[in-house]
Amino acid sequence: MVPISTEERRLLAIWERDPRYAIGAYEFVRGSVSYASEVVYATGTHVSGRELLEAIRRLAREQFGLMTPDVLASWGVRCTEDFGEIVFNLVDEGLLSKTDQDSRDDFRGVYAFDEAFSTRDYWQEVLRSSR
Repeated sequence: MVPISTEERRLLAIWERDPRYAIGAYEFVRGSVSYASEVVYATGTHVSGRELLEAIRRLAREQFGLMTPDVLASWGVRCTEDFGEIVFNLVDEGLLSKTDQDSRDDFRGVYAFDEAFSTRDYWQEVLRSSR
């Protein structure tokens, strides 16, 4: 049997307290935080909820393409507020940090998934990035 890491134990603890979201969603959000601070905004520092949501949108498109809505739905993620819940679950477990200005409200209604992950927009983004 392969031993489970401390990080994996902590993710399982989050999931046991709040099983609405798959562990993959938590892993993806953690990766998105790094992606946001190192790639999208290239600051290497804290990013706001809105900045994180844009990074999540971009990274999901890169990793999952047209399947993004299906992957997110399979994780239990259906709106930007769900990402806020995931972020704050990670904060509560000490796997992410926040500032005093950060709030779950930062994730409310930022974009509609059907617009943010539309097929039309996907192909426009692909064409723009290939130029």
